[in-house]
Amino acid sequence: MMPELQRMDWMPSPPLAPIDSPLDLVHLSRMTLGDAELEQEVLAMFAEQAVRLVAAMAALPAEAGALAHKLKGSACGIGAFAVADAAASLEIAIQSGHDQRHAFAALKEAVTEARAAIEAILKA
Repeated sequence: MMPELQRMDWMPSPPLAPIDSPLDLVHLSRMTLGDAELEQEVLAMFAEQAVRLVAAMAALPAEAGALAHKLKGSACGIGAFAVADAAASLEIAIQSGHDQRHAFAALKEAVTEARAAIEAILKA
């Protein structure tokens, strides 16, 4: 008897080896098909979205988990894997009722580092 197969959508994986930058530029290039203008547009949009989402999560409202999930997805798309990991940690902390303030502080720090890297790229 054959096991039932399930369709899974493809999702790019983060690099196996850690990178020293808050952004994986190779991943970003792959996601934008090497289009430099699109890379800059996507980075600018992410930087703005990250600020809005972090501000909206500051008081840890009921929808903070959903906002963290949204930020995690956006971060994965541009190669900001530290932001994605921190957003996932906040999601887990909210779901489990553990130290949400600490997880939020780590997310804010990761976003700050990613935004600094984005700013440097956009100014270059």
